[in-house]
Amino acid sequence: MGVVTRGFGGRRRQDPELPPGQYLTDDFPVLSAGPTPRLDLANWEFFVATEAGARHTWSWAELRALPAEPVTTDIHCVTKWSKLGTHWEGVALDTLLADVDTAADFALVHSYGGYTTNLPLEDLTGGQAWVAYRYDGAELEPEHGGPARLLVPHLYFWKSAKWVRGLELLHEDHPGFWESVGYHNYGDPWREQRYWGD
Repeated sequence: MGVVTRGFGGRRRQDPELPPGQYLTDDFPVLSAGPTPRLDLANWEFFVATEAGARHTWSWAELRALPAEPVTTDIHCVTKWSKLGTHWEGVALDTLLADVDTAADFALVHSYGGYTTNLPLEDLTGGQAWVAYRYDGAELEPEHGGPARLLVPHLYFWKSAKWVRGLELLHEDHPGFWESVGYHNYGDPWREQRYWGD
């Protein structure tokens, strides 16, 4: 993985709707753990691999043929910026997992480019998570995770993996990229779970 890319500026102002320690921005900052992959949609695939070895896959066309949901939500980055009322569109993880037979408790999310992040499976179901491919009425730009990213807005935004390619369902939790180098294993912004020990 490369270095974290930065390149944003934003007006800071406090807002009572924000989790503790966050500031409001009108920008959409770009932060990535490595270069932005350029993906050919003809070869793009999303997978769910179960703990029993079953593998479910969707091509780009198959994913886009599934029922889409509009999502309006606030997002919060571990670097302390928040953006309120963002507009997304994508496929609910509930839809993708509907026919998946699993007894797993955890998921390790995989991205094109090698990034990973871990979540309890219960945080990806119940209308809490999506594979999002549109943002603010347009196709999701590559620098923001396009063609598709995971969207898990109730957790810090590093859990909403860019360039998502699949879920590995597991009985035991396995830390992902940032979690293995000191970020909090869960990442609840309202509890300021940024780093180990928080």
